[in-house]
Amino acid sequence: MRMVIAAVGRLRQGPEATLIADYLDRHAKAGRALGLPPVTIAEVEDKRGGGMAAEAALLDRVIPSDAALVTLDERGQMLTSPEFADRIAGFRDQARDIAFVIGGADGIDPALRARAALSVSLGRMVWPHMLVRVMLAEQIYRATTILAGSPYHRA
Repeated sequence: MRMVIAAVGRLRQGPEATLIADYLDRHAKAGRALGLPPVTIAEVEDKRGGGMAAEAALLDRVIPSDAALVTLDERGQMLTSPEFADRIAGFRDQARDIAFVIGGADGIDPALRARAALSVSLGRMVWPHMLVRVMLAEQIYRATTILAGSPYHRA
């Protein structure tokens, strides 16, 4: 099983990168005993300005071929953290790779979005893509702690 965050855009060094690295490192340590692999990050960038379709083609190249796609999309479901953890556990139990997909400024191409096994909204507000990465990394770590029965998540 593999877990990957496939995102449009490049993350520069700074507070967001520090937070993402911290949460994904915590997940890697706690997830090992639960059968959850470390999360890798695959960044793509459409330098030709081809829009969502071009970004989707680039994302397709970094997404494992049989992965369960989890898109981060404002039209997606608003899940609780325990529900998100249950979904991750379900993919793990099906021995499926998981690809969390974060689109570009215009969102995710409809054809790629239609392939998603799960579409998640982080709320009705629009968030900067780099903050979405931080929030996703934290929720992946939180899901790991929920599955481990850790007190990190207080319901």
